[in-house]
Amino acid sequence: MRSTIAMDKHSNPRTRLLPRGLAILHEDRDILVVDKPAGLLTMGTESDKTRTAYFVLTDYVRKGYSKSRNRIFIVHRLDRETSGILVFAKTIDAKLSLQNQWKETEKKYLAVVHGYCDKKAETITTHLAENKAHFVYSTSNSAKGRLARTAYKVLKQTRDFALLEIKLLTGRKHQIRVHLAGIGHAVVGDRKYGKEASGGARLALHASLLSFKHPYSGQQLTFETKVPAYFNQLVGSVPPGGDPKRL
Repeated sequence: MRSTIAMDKHSNPRTRLLPRGLAILHEDRDILVVDKPAGLLTMGTESDKTRTAYFVLTDYVRKGYSKSRNRIFIVHRLDRETSGILVFAKTIDAKLSLQNQWKETEKKYLAVVHGYCDKKAETITTHLAENKAHFVYSTSNSAKGRLARTAYKVLKQTRDFALLEIKLLTGRKHQIRVHLAGIGHAVVGDRKYGKEASGGARLALHASLLSFKHPYSGQQLTFETKVPAYFNQLVGSVPPGGDPKRL
């Protein structure tokens, strides 16, 4: 029988803090699970190769020895301004195993959005396409865009904002941000798909839960983090995990 390991960065005494605010939630011979802060790239770009989670973790597994053969492999990504849980593989076999099960991997996010949500729960379904300016948009043309489905429920509503729990049913680029902006509830701080003066010090989007089978043992692993303090500043007190029954 498979067991579930639930990890919480605020209560786990083994959490290790690394440079640039990166925190290790779990590590074994096959995987590294981390909590990425907002503002940190997952992997490098042509203009920025060092200020990334990948760079920090590569240095970590090599213990500062540049000629070490130890390395990590990228399984998935989070946008620079999105905080939360990322899993990296430490072997190519682990990477392939995690990516092969990615459609079945449970992925939940928390977001603070603008406005009053009339619908307390909804599943948004559109096709997403990207133009030459790298702007993602919804289209009804299934030949032009890729099917995208996002489920959300309202955890807390204030006069100006709503805290949402979001479950990704597909994984497309900028999917959450485009879908929420499309129904008139842009993520706070989203200056690309939301309002220009959208308020907020940063994008209020956080990858809060990730659950998958360990690539070697097959054990079900579940990693969950608490609501970021920044979200509390926007919508007031929120309980651990964002459970509305505990408000």
